[in-house]
Amino acid sequence: MLTVFSVSAASHSTSQLSQKLKTTYKASTSKIVSSFKTTTSRAVCQLVKEYIGHRDGIWDVSVARTQPVVLGTASADHTALLWSIETGRCLVKYTGHVGSVNSIKFHPSEQLALTASGDQTAHVWRYAVQLPTPQPVADTSLVEVDCSLFDNTVLYVGRGFGHVDSHKGDKHSLSTRYVPGTVLQIGGEDEVECSDKDEPDVDGDVSSDCPTIRAPLTSLKSHQGVVMAADWLVGGKQAVTASWDRTANLYDVETAELVHSLTGHDQELTHCCTHPTQRLVVTSSRDTTFRLWDFRDPSIHSVNVFQGHTDTVTSAVFTVGDNVVSGSDDRTVKVWDLKNMRSPIATIRTDSAINRINVCVGQKIIALPHDNRQVRLFDMSGVRLARLPRSSRQGHRRMVCCSAWSEDHPVCNLFTCGFDRQAIGWNINIPALLQEK
Repeated sequence: MLTVFSVSAASHSTSQLSQKLKTTYKASTSKIVSSFKTTTSRAVCQLVKEYIGHRDGIWDVSVARTQPVVLGTASADHTALLWSIETGRCLVKYTGHVGSVNSIKFHPSEQLALTASGDQTAHVWRYAVQLPTPQPVADTSLVEVDCSLFDNTVLYVGRGFGHVDSHKGDKHSLSTRYVPGTVLQIGGEDEVECSDKDEPDVDGDVSSDCPTIRAPLTSLKSHQGVVMAADWLVGGKQAVTASWDRTANLYDVETAELVHSLTGHDQELTHCCTHPTQRLVVTSSRDTTFRLWDFRDPSIHSVNVFQGHTDTVTSAVFTVGDNVVSGSDDRTVKVWDLKNMRSPIATIRTDSAINRINVCVGQKIIALPHDNRQVRLFDMSGVRLARLPRSSRQGHRRMVCCSAWSEDHPVCNLFTCGFDRQAIGWNINIPALLQEK
């Protein structure tokens, strides 16, 4: 033992206290670190398509629920764009808002889109698209990444030639050159940066020749602040909006009449989500809570408050059964049982704030878009299944704002968008073995 001070009762007591603090610290941090442990998975995550055309950050991404299936994006550039998933071509440009477009959702059975905006309104607008025929092209950019996670090891299978640097905190850094087909093995959660000075500029406005819709069918008004999100209630005859004025509003879409104003949150609302089959709504807020609003009984509109986060709740979404999943700026995701609102049934701790999450209902996989440009996949019990590949040549280069699953699409089954002005389509293959408990 290395002794610096003279041995005394006081120093001995201090030493014991120091040791106790160290033990307590190790115990507490081990609980956090355990959330980053991985299974021995072989999840294949393939970047399929990039959707580039917005001139500012993209807040939201959504997939149409009717044929033809198109991708929708909502951007701070005051526009919403509809895309061909297969070709990456812009099909429709909506310019009816005079502020940032903060969310986009598709009608459950008609070719209608619902957008929320910083101009204090939500718009319902009709679109008609014909999908282009995909043209076969040489594969020069597709990068397949085998997200094989063995004891926090990630295998990157790359095509191309670039410089790789890995830096994170006090961890090691790796600098090497790689050739087509080379496998790079990086330990832990280290961030892989690939730089290429010849990377093309993507500032061109590819949406300039899109058919443009300039006015809505219906404008939903009455908010006194930015409208952050909007969603369709089951059946598509009503819509709910969430605003910075601390209220959520329920509208009749056909008449644009305000049916209910939902009050109770103490700070600005950040998101709203509706149940796919029942008249239920969840609203998220900067007040660290989310609320469940029940409209199943026309005469009674009950509300339940979920507390458990320590920072802004950025989104809360419904999933299978009686579960709701919430994400927060406190760097956690929590899974809740609607029958037991006092505490979550699972908590996922991460190293970065979490934005608009989405759950793959079929496989029960949660996609977590992070402030730190990462996208991670977890199951409903909190086990990390994969981390999507990210470098300066692929993946997101700035904050990832939103994720959206499209389970049945043959080309892409997960979409993400961010403040690098692009949306990305991924093909995610999680073996069924990983879903077994």
